[in-house]
Amino acid sequence: MKLFALLAVLLSATCIAKSEVVAVSDSGFIVTNKVSIDAPADIVWQALINDIDKWWPKSHTWWGEQGQLTLDANAGGCFCEVSQARSAQHMQIIFVDPEKLLRMTGGLGPLQGMGVFGSLDWAFTTTETSTQITLTYRVQGFTPDGFAKLAPIVAQVQGLQLQGLVNYLNND
Repeated sequence: MKLFALLAVLLSATCIAKSEVVAVSDSGFIVTNKVSIDAPADIVWQALINDIDKWWPKSHTWWGEQGQLTLDANAGGCFCEVSQARSAQHMQIIFVDPEKLLRMTGGLGPLQGMGVFGSLDWAFTTTETSTQITLTYRVQGFTPDGFAKLAPIVAQVQGLQLQGLVNYLNND
């Protein structure tokens, strides 16, 4: 219960990304977030991979303002956080198709300590004037309380993360 309360408190910002729990069961869940931005895919992609420390909400990191996030967008690369001698691998990059798809695996935040496994896709669809970003997180594993309460919280938190990217791009 403390985990759910903590995650709920972290949802204090407004988000325009559309969050959805696609599926949930006792062994996992799938959540998506979608947003369109009036920017070309190459600009969005560069902000995603090169500027993650500038837009990822520091309230959703291990060490807040003291930590620095990096994303090595190559297969085997790391979405990592470093703060002096402390370090964390948030996820590992397993698939890169620039400006189309970035796939990472691992458990974000408290999911890491729960021992569950997830696959996170950042998918880009372009039109003449905009880029749609679809963030899909597929999580599987076991938790005694199941995933019914956790899945919507994860969907909302990921919406805040996606919104951080959108806000960063809109302010540049």
